[in-house]
Amino acid sequence: MFDKLEALEERFEVVNQKLSDPDIISDQAEFKKYCKENSDLTPIIEKYREYKTAKETIAECKEILASGDKELEELAKMELSGAEDTLEACSEQLKILLLPKDPNDDKNVIIEIRGGTGGEEAALFAADLFRMYTMYAESQGWRIEILSSNPTDIGGYKEVTFSVSGQAAYSKFKFESGVHRVQRVPSTESQGRIQTSAATVAVLPEVEEVEVDINPNDLRIDVFRAGGPGGQCVNTTDSAVRITHLPTGIVVSCQDEKSQFKNKDKAMKILRSRIYEEMEAQRHAQIAGERKSQVGSGDRSERIRTYNFPQSRVTDHRINLTLYKLEQIMNGNLDELIDALITADQAAKMSGEE
Repeated sequence: MFDKLEALEERFEVVNQKLSDPDIISDQAEFKKYCKENSDLTPIIEKYREYKTAKETIAECKEILASGDKELEELAKMELSGAEDTLEACSEQLKILLLPKDPNDDKNVIIEIRGGTGGEEAALFAADLFRMYTMYAESQGWRIEILSSNPTDIGGYKEVTFSVSGQAAYSKFKFESGVHRVQRVPSTESQGRIQTSAATVAVLPEVEEVEVDINPNDLRIDVFRAGGPGGQCVNTTDSAVRITHLPTGIVVSCQDEKSQFKNKDKAMKILRSRIYEEMEAQRHAQIAGERKSQVGSGDRSERIRTYNFPQSRVTDHRINLTLYKLEQIMNGNLDELIDALITADQAAKMSGEE
């Protein structure tokens, strides 16, 4: 581990020199690349230097204690204890920092929520999840944009697709893919009986055009008149767009915008992410056991969490975590859940469950 850290520290110095090079500064692509590498290396190098400082302090304190200097002995003991604690903490943190990084972690995300079993109640729960994620994103200072939606008459969503733009959004949202189950008395239930419903969530990294090469000849693009709410203009012009990617059979429709061009742009954004997701799934399938080192497979058919309203309880089934904070969580206070999932994933990877 320490040979690797020494090599990274040398690379860190090289990168900093590059960032001061006028030729690099004038080349925006190169400058951006080195800025990204500097950003990735900085937390590792800072922690490694803190580790080395603690190690030097320990050596100095032991030297004082060995010298028999009574005046400095108590001070040296105190400093030694603190430095040993720092050394141990830095060592553990460095192990985490050196774990292989998910290449998608820094990306923006596209999130798709669909009402599942439970009819109107499932659609209402899908709307609740959308609100929960929106409030969480806003608390992080991230930007939300609805890409496509199919609302119901009573305020739910049969499905809603939206993007979240912000630093490392994917690293926070990536464990949300799967089936979210709700247990509560629906507003549509006159007998006061608890009903179990579900909604599915898919979290896709938003990808650039250069990352997924789509041949225009592989696309079938249909335009049609938008349906549902949206105003006279939306409903009387052929502004809605449906794109079919013929090689994979993936179909994306967008009708939320009045402009056909804007709907097509949003549909292509979703399509690129879905194709990328399929490519990633195929790649992971070829690497035996890779999914075992992760908290969740990202499979949207996997039940991951239950929201029990009568008991104000939220349970994440992957890490057996139960929190009696349902109202706070539904209001977007997801940090405790997300931090626990990230920690569990790191622990699984460190234990070498390949």
